[in-house]
Amino acid sequence: MPRPRLSVRPAYDLDDIVDIAVRVFLERGYDGTSMEDLARAAGITKSSFYYHVSGKEEILERGVNRALDALLSVLDEPGALDGRALDRLRHILRRMVEIVAVRLPEVALLVRATGNTQTEKRALERRREFDRAVTRLVRQAMRDGDVRAVPDPGLTTRLMLGMVVSVVGWYRPDGGTQPGALVAAVEDLAFRGLLTCPA
Repeated sequence: MPRPRLSVRPAYDLDDIVDIAVRVFLERGYDGTSMEDLARAAGITKSSFYYHVSGKEEILERGVNRALDALLSVLDEPGALDGRALDRLRHILRRMVEIVAVRLPEVALLVRATGNTQTEKRALERRREFDRAVTRLVRQAMRDGDVRAVPDPGLTTRLMLGMVVSVVGWYRPDGGTQPGALVAAVEDLAFRGLLTCPA
């Protein structure tokens, strides 16, 4: 008599583990998720999970760093480095929207970071580093006369970037809004009130 076949789950790699963990963190909250929850969601034992990572916080770090690495790398792109400050701002904003659309779960996880863990504190500091770089460009665009003078460039930056990251609350890649249309809409709304001579 033939032996019954066991269902075989394909082996996970580290990226798969992070994908699963990010989804569970978003469903249950980081603090409300245990390693047992993560192992159960992956369909593996806790010891198998620990084969890939040292613990829950390492997975959180890998998840938020996917978003942060993508966002901070934008600052080194030619479009963010060359030309007038206004053009560089536009490039950064467009690329941010594109990254949010592609890295939606990781950006959502980053947005929820509260600073309760060392990983979250490091993530928030990296976010502030990004905000400061954009604020410097807002100030330069004001000096160039392309952006109207505002009392607090940092507040303007936070409002502009806040509009971009708010997309994680409602945008669905399989919905009716295509990424290109999303980029155009956010860019239009962000700059319409800032430009000294709106197009």
